[in-house]
Amino acid sequence: MKAACKDILTERRNIWNSKPIIRKLYERWYGHIQQALKPGRTLELGGGSGNLRECLPEAITSDIVFEPWLDAVMDAHAIPFKEESLDNIVLFDVLHHLAAPAVFFREVERVLRAKGRAIMMEPYVSWLSFPVYRFLHAEGMTWDIDPFLDQSLETKEPFQGNQAIPTLIFQVRRKKFLEMFSGLRIVQEKTMDVLLYPLSGGFHQRSLCPMTLWRFFETVEERLRPLNRYLAFRMFLVLEKS
Repeated sequence: MKAACKDILTERRNIWNSKPIIRKLYERWYGHIQQALKPGRTLELGGGSGNLRECLPEAITSDIVFEPWLDAVMDAHAIPFKEESLDNIVLFDVLHHLAAPAVFFREVERVLRAKGRAIMMEPYVSWLSFPVYRFLHAEGMTWDIDPFLDQSLETKEPFQGNQAIPTLIFQVRRKKFLEMFSGLRIVQEKTMDVLLYPLSGGFHQRSLCPMTLWRFFETVEERLRPLNRYLAFRMFLVLEKS
């Protein structure tokens, strides 16, 4: 399993270096993350190909396997930090891979200091993105599940994902999340990315958007912003510990 994970991370790092539209998208997304950070000690979980370091060099970067561009190996279900020792936890496309999101949120409550933040960029299931995530995305999507159920006993591989998980937790079952994790409050929740992200092809498909059309599609996306609830592909979330 670990060898396969390392191969995936190496492949993604190669794609990152060869696909300018991906770097352009992440530069924009990392801007949202930087603005949401609290001053202090920051941990990135699921650091993957190590891209966050380019804009946040002081962060501790980690993943479930060792790579020379990461600082540590750790599991989001058992964060190896003592109570109230972190000011920020950053996850980029990690939550929807976790076998037990509820266990992770308990860890967030434990290791964050008061007013500390968990900052996440995740897939969002809208009317437009549903068929893409359900039928075209490499990781797939399963809607009819309990997102708080521990799937660790089902031998789930770490890079197996379910694109529906963030939407199920923070929209469909939002009330249950707030009841279960009363020590966390949602301070930001944005839906975004209608055109540029799907047209980029992500890390899995060929890009359908030449860089010369970036500004055009960016302008169209801005005009479509009132319809993000129905059209967006991404969700940006900031949780803060009370």
